[in-house]
Amino acid sequence: MLGFVFGLNARLGRLHFFLASVALAIVMTAICFAIAMAVLRTTSPSMIRVEDLVKNWAIIAAIVFFGLATFTLQSMRIRDIGWDPVCVIPAWLALMIVDHVVATRFPAWAFGHEQQGTAVGGLVNLGLMLALTFWPSADSEGSYGTPAPPRSSARSSVSNDRLARISQGPARPTWS
Repeated sequence: MLGFVFGLNARLGRLHFFLASVALAIVMTAICFAIAMAVLRTTSPSMIRVEDLVKNWAIIAAIVFFGLATFTLQSMRIRDIGWDPVCVIPAWLALMIVDHVVATRFPAWAFGHEQQGTAVGGLVNLGLMLALTFWPSADSEGSYGTPAPPRSSARSSVSNDRLARISQGPARPTWS
């Protein structure tokens, strides 16, 4: 069930990914505007401190919502491409953490004094976004050739096959 909530077993095409990303940007802009208006109504502009804003529950909820929505959209699109989001997203996060550590440890390699990343991290992010936006969809089996024949109810699902591959055992039967 959580696989479908977080998009690990669902698929999202190129156009739907692009439109969902634009919609998410519009919704997040509206949420940020609403939070800013609420903060400005309760506090004078000269009294606003960053430390107080970080403790605001609405800002934390907006950050969590945006993170989960972005994670879900990217996972669904990665699944549609034919890649495994369980492998791609942790590898991408690990690379971004290493990139951040390198940029803080060696400031000469960072984009600038205010930046927290290097050119390698920027190119990886650009490549991932281009792949998510323009890479063609794979069929349900993960290949790009002719469409696969319809799956019969006797065959196990792709996620069951993956679990069987990981555990080195036969796939469990799917229930119709």
